[in-house]
Amino acid sequence: MHDPTQPTSLIGWMQAIFGGGVTTLIVAGLARLIWHGQEARAGRRPWIGWHLAWEAPTAVAMAVVAEAGASWGGLPPTVTTGVVAVVSYLGPRGLFELIERRWGPASKP
Repeated sequence: MHDPTQPTSLIGWMQAIFGGGVTTLIVAGLARLIWHGQEARAGRRPWIGWHLAWEAPTAVAMAVVAEAGASWGGLPPTVTTGVVAVVSYLGPRGLFELIERRWGPASKP
């Protein structure tokens, strides 16, 4: 029989083991690494180099932005972690493009 106090999802297990904050940072870091791997495979950036040092602060900043947005939207913790993954993967430029496509240019003539 299932114990209702035990987590049932991967995110739930990660939050139980590491805590919510560390889970958020792990997810954000992994999302940025996935993005980096796709860029490197496409030949748009090298696999290894100093440019990777910028991925850690980018992941943290995007995690903060995503958590703030999810909190503002009243999303539960599991959904918030998913939002962090998507926003971290997109990065600042990708998020800006998504917002512009959805709501139009920032300044209209």
